[in-house]
Amino acid sequence: MPGLIGILFGIGAWFVVRYLLGGFYTVNQNERAVKTSFGRAQRIAANRTTLDDPISEPLRPDERDRYVYPQVRVIGPGGPYLKMPWEKIHKVSISTQTLNMALDLEDPRANSQGQMLEAVTKDQLNTGLTGQIRYRVSESNLYAYLFGVKRPVVHVMGYFISILRERIANFEAKPITVTAAVADDGGNSPVDQYAMPERVVTGVSINDLRKNLRDLNEFMDHECASSAARYGMILDASLITGIDPPHEVESALAAINTAHNEVSSAISLAQGGADQKIVQSKRAVEIETLRAQAEVQPLTALAAQLADLKNSGPDGLAAYLRNVRLGLFTKASQIFLEAKR
Repeated sequence: MPGLIGILFGIGAWFVVRYLLGGFYTVNQNERAVKTSFGRAQRIAANRTTLDDPISEPLRPDERDRYVYPQVRVIGPGGPYLKMPWEKIHKVSISTQTLNMALDLEDPRANSQGQMLEAVTKDQLNTGLTGQIRYRVSESNLYAYLFGVKRPVVHVMGYFISILRERIANFEAKPITVTAAVADDGGNSPVDQYAMPERVVTGVSINDLRKNLRDLNEFMDHECASSAARYGMILDASLITGIDPPHEVESALAAINTAHNEVSSAISLAQGGADQKIVQSKRAVEIETLRAQAEVQPLTALAAQLADLKNSGPDGLAAYLRNVRLGLFTKASQIFLEAKR
C-alpha cells in the first residue's frame, strides 16, 4: 500500500511539473505565436478569412478561391502566458531575413552550389544571375505559414524563381526612337525641312537587362506582392546584383557593347551638329529679317512725310525739295550746274 501511494504521488508531481509549471511560456519581441487546441488554431471570428484582409488585394480573381485561410488569433510579445495540457504553442520569428536567391533549400548542390541561378534570355543565351531576397513572416496570415504549406520558404523561393525566369525569357530591349530636334517655333521655320527622319535603335537583350536592373527588381517586387496571401511570407525586396553571360559569348558581347556605344556616340554627335546648324540658320534668318526691316523703316517714314507735304499744298513739296537741295550744297565740295543756252 505505501508503494502505491508513492507511485500516485510521483505521477501527481510529474503532472504538476510537466503541465502546470511547464505550461507557462513567453513570447520574445521578434516573435509571434499561435495557440492550437487539440490541433485546431484559435480563430478571431468564425467566418473571417484572409479575403477580408488587404493582403489579398494583389491576388488575381482566379486565385482568390484557392488561397483562403482563416484569420487566427496572434499572441504578441510578453508573458508569462499559461497553456493547458491539450494546447500547443507555435512560435515564429517575424524579423527580416536575407537569403541567397540561388540557394536551393531542397538540393544545396543545385545552382552551382547555391552561388548562381541560371536563366535563358530571349536571344537563347544561358545567363547567370546573382543576388539576394529579403523576406519576413506576415502577421496577418500566420495560418498559411504554419499550417497552409509544409515548407513556406521553399514555396516562396520557387515562386520567386519561376517569375524571374519567365521575366528573363520574355525580356527584350526597348526600341529607342532618335530624331533630330527642330526649331522651337512650332514647326513653322523654313529650316524644318532639313530635320532628320526618325531612326529606331534596338539594343541587345542581355545588355539591356544589365542596364535595367532597377526596373527588373521593381518588377519582381510588384509581381511577388501576393506571396503574403499565398504563403504567409512578405518579400520585402529583391536585390538582383549581377547578370553574367556565358564565357564563350562574353567577348562577343563586349565587342557589341563597344560598337553600340560608338554608334550611339556618332548619332548623338550628328544630332548635336544638326541641331546647332538649325539654330544657326534660324538666327541668320532673324538677323537678315531685322536688317531688312531697319532699311525699310526710314523709307516708309520718308514716303509718309512726302505724302503729308503734298497734301498740305502745292508749294510745300517744292519748298521741301529746295531745302534738301541746299543741304546737299553745303556738304558738296564741287557743284556742277547746267547752263541754259
